[in-house]
Amino acid sequence: MDLPHLLWNSVPPWAGAALFTVDLVIRLLALGTIPHNRRPSAAWGWLLVIFFFPILGGLVFLVLGRADLPEARKAKQREAAQRVDAHGPGAEAQEVRDMPDWLAETARLNQHNGAFPVAGGHRIEVLDDYDASLAAMAEAIRAAEHYVHFEFYIAVADPTTEPVVAALEEAHARGVTVRVLVDHLGSAGYPGYQDLVRRLGAAGIDWRRMLPVRPWRGEYQRPDLRNHRKILVVDGEVAFTGSQNVIDRSYNKAKNKRKGLQWIGMTVRLQGPAVGHLDALFATDWYCETDDMILDADADADAEASAGDPSARSPKASAPGHLACQVLPSGPGLAQESNQQLFNHLFASARERITVCSPYFVPDDSMYNTLRTAVGRGVAVHLYMGETSNHALTHHAQRSFYEMLIRDGIRIFLYQAPWVLHSKFVLIDDDAAVVGSSNMDIRSFVLDHEVNLLVSGRDFVGRLDELVDDYRQHSHELELADWLARPWYQKYLDNTARLTSALQ
Repeated sequence: MDLPHLLWNSVPPWAGAALFTVDLVIRLLALGTIPHNRRPSAAWGWLLVIFFFPILGGLVFLVLGRADLPEARKAKQREAAQRVDAHGPGAEAQEVRDMPDWLAETARLNQHNGAFPVAGGHRIEVLDDYDASLAAMAEAIRAAEHYVHFEFYIAVADPTTEPVVAALEEAHARGVTVRVLVDHLGSAGYPGYQDLVRRLGAAGIDWRRMLPVRPWRGEYQRPDLRNHRKILVVDGEVAFTGSQNVIDRSYNKAKNKRKGLQWIGMTVRLQGPAVGHLDALFATDWYCETDDMILDADADADAEASAGDPSARSPKASAPGHLACQVLPSGPGLAQESNQQLFNHLFASARERITVCSPYFVPDDSMYNTLRTAVGRGVAVHLYMGETSNHALTHHAQRSFYEMLIRDGIRIFLYQAPWVLHSKFVLIDDDAAVVGSSNMDIRSFVLDHEVNLLVSGRDFVGRLDELVDDYRQHSHELELADWLARPWYQKYLDNTARLTSALQ
């Protein structure tokens, strides 16, 4: 008798019956529970996994199947938002001029979904050079007089980020209040993270991990729910946000260095009322990790200062420019998929052109149909993505859409390797732009905390057009015939990865 038969015959009859029963119960429970309040595509994705691998799939679903925060965490977010509203952060909104009616409608949709009010009076500078962006942040921190609020998905101490880390240490040493938030799992896996937290601790800087996953301390939520925001606010007068993390452009990974991978990011430096709104968003995230509502402390300090030296009051963002801007936070516990609603509304409103730059573009049916409908209306749709990526599964899922998109008349430009295009922005006609941390995939729409800026202003759109022109010079347009000729095994990987794109 061969070994498999011998092993099978040694299994007690009751064990086989028990295994069959567990298998059947898992499948039946999955059918009745997974579709609840879930997209049909996501439900089918999870059911497919569980029906192929009932026990393993069921365990994975228990860990990753709930795209929501614990009730206690959501309650803290709601409380923080209410206290932010009570303080009304930022300068008085300047008059919004020359905003098209359709864009004002978009701003109303955003505010309904939890965005701050749109305001005029902004000056916004595009920083597309990686090292120069870090240098600008360091310069702003060195000029701080009152406080520095630093919140990044990935932040480490390495030779490239040394100017920023040193500036934080120096600011704290001269009496500036420095508060630092870094995403726990987002940062912890990168060389230089431990060096950063060691230096912050040694300097006495107040810092916290965002969304920590430490069950032994009672800190747990779905581990892939992350805070993907990038925010730096100095004195309530100047802020930075965008797609760039505070890490070397190789991300300090040996495999990236072997391949010569270098990240290309984009950050904006802004002044105006939205600085106060980004500061309020930082205050919300800080409260969720510390139970310390720093806006309360600022209000108390202002009240005390009003009886003495007015110059001692905490600064408020001025209005040095003319651009209209709106801050839109999104993520678990907030309005459902508010950033995706923003993008779909913009795509449906476009009359001439849509330009999307995103490292990860995995649209669901609603976004795909909105874009193909835009092409049918005569709108030119251009997508800029990287030829290579550091996330294999998402990259292959993204590639599975290329054929459909090209056949629909959407032009795809792939930034040539070994550069990894990581900039994230959308341009609509000559009127509007969205810049921020959000990708175009289910992770950014459902699982991650993101922040985006909706900006109205032709000169700002024109500046980003210049950046797009530069990207095009380093990209090649994907042709359908060339794409269809790729090897069969790549097609297989792409199609298989696509099955995971809807999971949430």
